[in-house]
Amino acid sequence: MIPRLRPDDPPDSFPPVDSALVEPNGLLCAGGDLSPQRLLAAYRRGVFPWSAQGQPILWWSPEPRAVLFPGEFKVSRSLAKAVRNRGFTVTLDQEFSAIMRHCGDPQLRPEGTWISPGMCEAYARLQRLGYAHSVETWQAGRLVGGLYGVALGRVFFGESMFSVERDASKVALHALVRVLLACNVEMIDCQIASAHLASLGARAIPRSEFTARLERCIPDLQPPPGWTGSHA
Repeated sequence: MIPRLRPDDPPDSFPPVDSALVEPNGLLCAGGDLSPQRLLAAYRRGVFPWSAQGQPILWWSPEPRAVLFPGEFKVSRSLAKAVRNRGFTVTLDQEFSAIMRHCGDPQLRPEGTWISPGMCEAYARLQRLGYAHSVETWQAGRLVGGLYGVALGRVFFGESMFSVERDASKVALHALVRVLLACNVEMIDCQIASAHLASLGARAIPRSEFTARLERCIPDLQPPPGWTGSHA
């Protein structure tokens, strides 16, 4: 059994992350709500929500943690060529809701998705408060890729990305990294390691190191500066 949160529990009522289960990796607790206060308290502790539609909210903190340090982002020759020559343009925070809908599209996610209508509403609230952000990739006026996540202090917590044209999501990540470097952001949380993420420069670090970095990089719950403007 895992601990359960009630909606009226204080936002920061999460168990210690080192009490998370080994299998399934990182399952910490269930329940609570998706209020901005609870979501921000969760991210600051290295916890994030995943749950299938219609099921209770599940909170996770896996071991180890996949991260991408912006200065270690790998730009392959094919990606550099796509950025230069394929007619992509990139914007910031112009179509946040559309990005979330595409990321949760069951046709693009046949394996299933945690991006329910409730999740979309919760992160839209964070976006209005200045914490959640999207990067959109366009080609010939059409939205063809992008990503979204949450920014706190000097950390960007990546949530999901999508692509309907080859390299479109990588182009969005390329633009995001440029913005984060300019804003002095230290780390992108990628949650779970994968070969795809490793090819882009992500690596796994111990959960203890990850949470120690969060304590240093997120001194308070203020949204980070530097996200104004429509182009990356």
